[in-house]
Formats: sequence, C-alpha cells, structure tokens
Amino acid sequence: MGKPTGFMEYTRSPVPDRAPAERIGDFEEFHLELSREERQRQGARCMDCGVPFCHSSYGCPVDNLIPEWNDLIYRGLWREAYLRLRKTNNFPEFTGRVCPAPCETACVLGINEPAVTIKHNEAYIINLAYENGWVVPTPPAARTGKWVAVVGSGPAGLAAADQLNQAGHTVTVYERDDRVGGLLMYGIPNMKLDKALVQKRIGIMAAEGIQFVTGVQVGRDLSARKLREENDAIVLACGATKPRDLPAPGRGLAGIHFAMEFLHANTKSLLDSRLADGEYISAKGRHVVVIGGGDTGNDCIGTAMRHGCASLTNFEVLPAPPGERNEEFPWPLYPRLLKYDYGHEEAAAVFGKDPREYAILTKEFLGDESGRVRAIRTIRVEWLKDAQGRWSMKEIPGTEQEFKADLVLLAMGFLGPEEQIIQELGIEKDPRGNVKASFGSFLSSQPGVYAAGDMRRGQSLVVWAIKEGRSAAREVDRYLMGSTLLS
Repeated sequence: MGKPTGFMEYTRSPVPDRAPAERIGDFEEFHLELSREERQRQGARCMDCGVPFCHSSYGCPVDNLIPEWNDLIYRGLWREAYLRLRKTNNFPEFTGRVCPAPCETACVLGINEPAVTIKHNEAYIINLAYENGWVVPTPPAARTGKWVAVVGSGPAGLAAADQLNQAGHTVTVYERDDRVGGLLMYGIPNMKLDKALVQKRIGIMAAEGIQFVTGVQVGRDLSARKLREENDAIVLACGATKPRDLPAPGRGLAGIHFAMEFLHANTKSLLDSRLADGEYISAKGRHVVVIGGGDTGNDCIGTAMRHGCASLTNFEVLPAPPGERNEEFPWPLYPRLLKYDYGHEEAAAVFGKDPREYAILTKEFLGDESGRVRAIRTIRVEWLKDAQGRWSMKEIPGTEQEFKADLVLLAMGFLGPEEQIIQELGIEKDPRGNVKASFGSFLSSQPGVYAAGDMRRGQSLVVWAIKEGRSAAREVDRYLMGSTLLS
C-alpha cells in the first residue's frame, strides 16, 4: 500500500450534505464533495490488511478490487483507479450513490475504527472519470452473429446487456416503461440518483450498439415465445415487482397507495414537466403515514417532505435495531443497525422529531364520509423468542392508538416477480415464487432462457443485481460460444 500508516494518521471524513431545510426545496442530489486532497487522504486510510474482507463474500458482491483502487486514489492515479474500478463494476455511478456499502461493514479497519469511506471513494472516481471524458463508448471490434434479448432494463438487465454486447453479441433490451432504467429510473428518487446520470450511461450503451425498446411489455405487447424463437438466448431480468399488501379493514379507502405508485409517478412527472403536469400523487398538505421501514419507506419520506406534507409518521412492525454491532451480527457480517437516513433527518428537521414508530401494528384504516382514509388505528407489539429461537409477535393490550392520516404509503417490500411472462414460457418457479435458476448457471427450466437479479433471487440490492446480470451474461456467452472470457 502507498501509505501503510494512513489509517493511523487520518480520520474518516464522510461527504457533507446540503442542509435539510435547503434540500427539501428541490429534487437535486444533496451530497456535496470533499476536496481532492481530502479524498486522497481517505484513500490512504485503506490498510495493508493482508486479507481484505471488503471484496470477499462478506463484502462487495461484484468483487471490486477495493484496496487496489484506494491505493491508486492515494497516489493520485485517478485514470488508473477508474480503469481498475471498471474491470469489475459496470455502473459505479449507480452503486457509488445507492449501495448500502456492505464493503464498509466488512472493512478490516472497521473492527475497531471507523471504516474506510469506500462507497464515496468509488463515487468520486466515477464522477471524475465523467468530468475528464474517460467514460466513452467502446463498441466491440466484431460481432458474433448471435442475438440475445434482455427483458427488463433495471441494473441486472443493463449489466447483462453490457457484458453480452462487449462479447460481440447483438443485444436488444425490452422495457415496458417509457424510459430505460427500471428501478434506477423510476424506483429510486432523483435526489438519491440523478436521472440525467442514468440517461448518460444509457446513451453510452446505445452508442456501443445495444438496442433499447421502450413501451413494450413482453408477455402482453410482445409474445415471450416469439421473442425466444427470434433470439439465440433470452435473459429475464424483470425484477420482483409484486408489492406486499396490508389487508387490514379499510384497505379499499382512497388515499392508500403502494410506495412504488407514489415514487414512480413522482419521478415521471418530475422528468416530464418538473411536476407542472400534476400527474403524480401529491403529499402537499397531507398527513402522511409510511408503513415500512426500509430504503423504499425512507425514499417515500424524502419525497413527501419535498412535496410539503403537513406531518410525517413512519411505522415499523419490528423493534428498533441496535445502534452498534452485537452478538447477532459480528464482524464481518452485514449488520441490521439503526440508520438515520436522509428522509429521517429531513422529517426531524421540519417536525422536530424522528418520524419512526417502532413495534407498531396497523389494525384498521379509518375513513371519512367521502370514502377517503382519515386515520389509522394501531396497537403496540412485543417480540418474543421461544425455546427453539423462533420469534413471534404479541399484541400489548391497552396500547391502542389512532394516528391522523389522509395519505398512506405501503412500503413493506415485494413478494416476487409478476407471473405473465413466466407462465407463457412455462418456466418453473422456486418455493418463493421466483424463477427457478440456480446461482452459477442462471439457467431456467427452459433451454436458452436465463434469469438474473430480483426475478431470480428475490428483492435485493442494486449491487447484487449487477453481480447477477454479469454472471448470467457469462453463462449465456458460454452457452452460445462454447467458452467465455467474461468475468
């Protein structure tokens, strides 16, 4: 390593953010940036640790060569750092913004000191690469004559398409929405991932020869069987888009929406007209309750804050997680810890307290005379572990409450992929309803039909989707050519 004692000399410096009161006035990205000198010092904190767990099975799923490009950052070799990063990650501009950074929770330095700022180092490298014109189209030198269709343009589909195109195959990506990007475009708000950046990457991929077809839902607008007949292979990367519902009494009242309805419509309206068309679910002046405590719930909070909601409450049925590692999550496992994310910070800045209510169960949605939700009746719960170590939930008598709510957003995760294309192709499903395709082969029960990302593994991270897309592309290339050089 270039600076063997760097971790002892420099402290962790996370990127600063714009103040909550300022950033809720727009949908622009809110992270600022450190100076180049400070970023080099952050790279210098990467230890000569011998066995870097950051890119092991506990850390980065795409196997980023993290110690190598951290050393290059410290030495100011920025172009070389970009080339090293690009070897393993097709889209560092996405992961550097939205990945929860399992690499950092597996960092060896993180055992007893604040971990290296791996995620923000990655984002700095790719931002600098764009600024300096290093990110340019690199179409393959020759074509193989093989045709591959990729269904779905989220991170798994894009990664598979990018790899297969670089191998020389002719790739067409089908997307049912009006813009390419899937989750990256319409599932993650603009303040976390600028859509201009997504579109810039798509433009580069198109210049490299990938064909994108939007507004076409395979299985409805285009026969999946016909698509299979016209191509040498298919990669299914349609995501896990069936939302988990909450069938409590009053669920049919107006004003109760799935989180993705809310987020999708907001981003589309933002891109189409800067919200001037009104074609979105507005939280302005509403008493908003978000049910679900994950990243999607937090994104709903941040979006509602930017609309100008009257109040914001966030329900989580589980108890509050610990603030530090415990025996359940020893290093280097990715821990479930209490996070204070951007949406929580913004709600606290405006309303004076953390919006989250833990260990709370929705019992009933209450409506007004017009049929719109007006409140939620709840009860507190406790979680008990039996002799076999299994958890169960018990309601606590006398803890009933009523929360004012005229806009409710359900952000409780997803149950699996939509089934239309699966049924048409006659693909076997696993017990969870995902496409049955083993990790390593990614081959479904139908010859030449592969599956990757959330559609295969269930709801997961963007970085895992990229890993799956890359890995599925490698197996498709092997299937088409008999061998592969893809990693």
